[in-house]
Amino acid sequence: MRTERSLRSVFTVMGGGGVLRKRSGGGGTPAPPPTPAQGRPGGCFRAPRKPPLPFCSRAAIMVFKRFVEIGRVAFISFGPHAGKLVAIVDVIDQNRALVDGPCSGVRRQAMPFKCMQLTDFVLKFPHSARQKHVRVAWEKENINEKWAATRWAKKIEAREKKAKMTDFDRYKVMKAKKMRNRIIKHEMKKLQKQASKKGKKLQKAQK
Repeated sequence: MRTERSLRSVFTVMGGGGVLRKRSGGGGTPAPPPTPAQGRPGGCFRAPRKPPLPFCSRAAIMVFKRFVEIGRVAFISFGPHAGKLVAIVDVIDQNRALVDGPCSGVRRQAMPFKCMQLTDFVLKFPHSARQKHVRVAWEKENINEKWAATRWAKKIEAREKKAKMTDFDRYKVMKAKKMRNRIIKHEMKKLQKQASKKGKKLQKAQK
């Protein structure tokens, strides 16, 4: 029986990699499964697949939120109405929009997007709404008060004040800054002296 089993067993070369596997014929034990290096030229090892990326919702991916839409409040950066706020009432094409500023002194007109900077405020009124509906939505959301409280509006106001300053105003600002810096230096020296005294006391106590 042993002789018959030895004669029935056949060694085959698989994949050209020089790996031998014993194939049993008849009642022999089943052959072991091939290793990862078998079945590929040269016995190369196949790298494991990367796990799939976790699912991310669209809200988690979306970062930009200032879109051109009906009711979006925009700041006019240049032109005859520079420095005023308007609300987008309708989109004419990819370059222009119909805007209206009932509470900022801007009449309804077509305006290019390059003149506008979109803000975070959005009004709720229907498509191509009349001026009275835009005014009601504007006053309901208190756009003028909210805009005045933003850092954007405060920076613009400070820039305008600085541009209107006279030579004497700039001189007063310079003197005030010098006085402030002198007070800060004086207080810093006091704190440094106190810290150095405490450090010396701790060193003496440790000794």
